[in-house]
Amino acid sequence: MVTDVLPHQENHACQHSSPCPPPTAPDRDAAHVLVSHPEQGWSLLCNGVVLFEDTGELLPDGQSIAARRADLLGAAAHRKSN
Repeated sequence: MVTDVLPHQENHACQHSSPCPPPTAPDRDAAHVLVSHPEQGWSLLCNGVVLFEDTGELLPDGQSIAARRADLLGAAAHRKSN
């Protein structure tokens, strides 16, 4: 089970100076990457969040967060094709 190997749990603080944001914070995807699998399209962050390449997220409590790629591209007008 994934939770057996996650470094971030309620009783375990992040060991980075400037601690990583917790999985409940709005900026949770700014945490350090512990394991990266770009060939599979996901990374495990220090706070226990699994971040997918489409910006979808799986939180340590099992909650899923929908991808925000369209929102992010919409905010960057220079990335839109004409």
